[in-house]
Amino acid sequence: MPSSFSKSANHLWRLFGRNPMAERADMSGRYVIVTGASPKSLGYETARILASWGASVVVTSTRNVARMADCLKADLRRIGADEKRVAAHSLDLCDVESVNGFAAWYRKNQGDRLHVLINNAGIHKNILNPRKKPPLSKDGFEIHWRTNYLGAFHLTSRLLPLLKRSGLECGDARVINVSSHLHDRAKNDGLFDASERYHSWDAYGLSKLALIHFSFEIQRRFADRYNLRSAALHPGSVDTNLTRMAIPGGVFHRVGRVLESFVLLPLEHGAQTTVMCASKQRLRGGDYYDRCGIGKPSCESTDEATSKLLWERSDAWVKTLAGSDGNDDEQI
Repeated sequence: MPSSFSKSANHLWRLFGRNPMAERADMSGRYVIVTGASPKSLGYETARILASWGASVVVTSTRNVARMADCLKADLRRIGADEKRVAAHSLDLCDVESVNGFAAWYRKNQGDRLHVLINNAGIHKNILNPRKKPPLSKDGFEIHWRTNYLGAFHLTSRLLPLLKRSGLECGDARVINVSSHLHDRAKNDGLFDASERYHSWDAYGLSKLALIHFSFEIQRRFADRYNLRSAALHPGSVDTNLTRMAIPGGVFHRVGRVLESFVLLPLEHGAQTTVMCASKQRLRGGDYYDRCGIGKPSCESTDEATSKLLWERSDAWVKTLAGSDGNDDEQI
């Protein structure tokens, strides 16, 4: 695990140094899903940029879907972009029916075209009180694992036939998983045995480690045969609605917000690596990206045997869910 000092130094360099920006690309004819795109989020900024570059973008949120769509369309109008490129739908990654329902809605309204799936939605609970009792989903999973990883795996499984078909037809489909540098807090053993004392930051890191394994395994399984590539990335420590919700109300909230503005990246900069991974021509799949370039993930994440085992266990779980058919390679 990198030292806290080196992490802090790297963050300060990112915050006060030159922030790399994704090179504008023509996204016309590209169909994109961005999960977790409520206003003032990384997903929202990612969707706004990609839609302004010509992509047809579907955005999701667990609540206030109409407001999300209205805000995004208004922002596109202000810059002279086509607001009709944006559609929105509710999606709760912890809810099996919600994931299946979204996949069915997408097929009905967008057809079989899906070129880029950006698994951006995620949560980080109990940031200021990390040793509380583990919060659980309705179906009994630790909430970070259920939302950030299992929900993303389930959604990708449901949309995989569309991604593979698009990869074969146009030669380039992608799954982009928004991870975090905090993945290096976790070890591979924790992916299969959560026996250690609970800490919400470790649980969050574990879910992000799983997303990197997921990305690398997609690349190994589908890149050559279906032109379906995958990448994981660290967006940076960004000033989003996720960090804002961690600060209590009152005077402390106002002071905290001022301090945050000095130590966290603005949304526009935080979204650049995701945008680059989604739009860059001839993106090299099977890598971990940071600051719009190839980064260095933890050694734990590069263990192929762990990636394969995690995939097999996750896929077996998906196949037990009502209305889910798993991700049979031949299902095109």
